[in-house]
Amino acid sequence: MRDSPNAAMLMHLLVARVGEHNAVVVSQKTMAKIMGRHVNTVKTAFKTLRDRNWIEIRQVGERGTVNAYIINDRVAWTGKRDGIRYSLFSAAVVVSDEEQPDRDQLGQQEPLRRVPSLLRDEQQLPSGDGLPPPSEPTLPGMEPDLPATKIGEDDA
Repeated sequence: MRDSPNAAMLMHLLVARVGEHNAVVVSQKTMAKIMGRHVNTVKTAFKTLRDRNWIEIRQVGERGTVNAYIINDRVAWTGKRDGIRYSLFSAAVVVSDEEQPDRDQLGQQEPLRRVPSLLRDEQQLPSGDGLPPPSEPTLPGMEPDLPATKIGEDDA
């Protein structure tokens, strides 16, 4: 904290936003606004935290202005698939209305459609007549797995 008050402030702000996850996804511009500092100050603070092994920084896009900042654990990388290594982790995402192209419409959008929810031991079945031959309705027990949110025993 003594060596870099801005890095200490940044770390506190990241930890306050990480929630149940071990990462925060936020743009440098938004973090600068939250901190009340210039973007260059925020970049320096992120570099300090990374160099001292407080955080791991993973770029989310090609430009490098939006990153995932990982706290406490390193990201686990999977083996190569199609020549590319992937990592899957959960994160708290912080966005600013100032960076949204539809800023004037925020809060006025139509509600999103909902994916059906299934309780434990329930199965979603397609309905309707199906397509005319040569396509046929599915055979009993061979119904396709349709998208749904599964609600576990603890959530019910």
